[in-house]
Amino acid sequence: MPVRPRRSVLYVPGANARAIEKARALDADALILDLEDAVAPAAKVEARARVLEALAAGGFGHRERAVRVNGLATPWGADDVAALARAGADAVVLPKVESAAEVHAAEAALAAAGAPDGLALWCMIETPRGVLASAEIARASPRLACLVAGTSDLVKDLGARHTPGRLEVLTSLGLIVLAARAAGLAALDGVHLDLGDDAGLEASCRQGRDLGFDGKTLIHPRTIAAANRAFAPDAAELEEARRVIAAHAAAEAAGQGVVVVDGRLVEALHVAAARRRVALAEAIAARG
Repeated sequence: MPVRPRRSVLYVPGANARAIEKARALDADALILDLEDAVAPAAKVEARARVLEALAAGGFGHRERAVRVNGLATPWGADDVAALARAGADAVVLPKVESAAEVHAAEAALAAAGAPDGLALWCMIETPRGVLASAEIARASPRLACLVAGTSDLVKDLGARHTPGRLEVLTSLGLIVLAARAAGLAALDGVHLDLGDDAGLEASCRQGRDLGFDGKTLIHPRTIAAANRAFAPDAAELEEARRVIAAHAAAEAAGQGVVVVDGRLVEALHVAAARRRVALAEAIAARG
């Protein structure tokens, strides 16, 4: 997979001009300009026009620009997809995806509207059906770049309760990461809803990182820093990664088949992980 930082991915209400303007200067790796859950039905058309205007104006810098459209089965979905096909976004985010057929339909709609090959699709997995179909969804289209966990809707549909350790969604999160990695896609963790719970946010970010997610979706700018810290390699991890890479290279040059670093055997898989860690750190540093 290409190394592209997606540590912090902030939802921005598409109808809120002030929030969109502020997002241009935030330290988020990516923005999801939202036309779905964050916009009331009466404001859908106006929000679409506002997002198109914002994309045309640019000024988002390094931030990846994704737009969450309304589902194709809604009164606004088809127009959303057609309008965004050539609007300059980096990705179109499909909500509540439950089958490969839905991805195929969105792909066809984008192609019919003249979307460039580089316009990616992100699929939100936020229902039990979506979780169980996540493997087929992940393989549905060459445009697909990312699976996004929608844990709030998932907890509702499961009839579960939000718990500090997120036991209610751990199985689902694991399946989403497995599906994404098997298809060579990125994976984003769900949101943390309690904005007053800083410790819980930090724990949720660490857990997402430990599970294998690339980053976390967020609902407020004040949570960006925690996600950026959690999903970036720290100084100790980078130092270890560089030692692993250097030791392996030295052993290869000397014709040695066994490499031991800090008392641990190093194999090719450890070197690949170390290189990816260093590449991620360099990509983050390049953003300034």
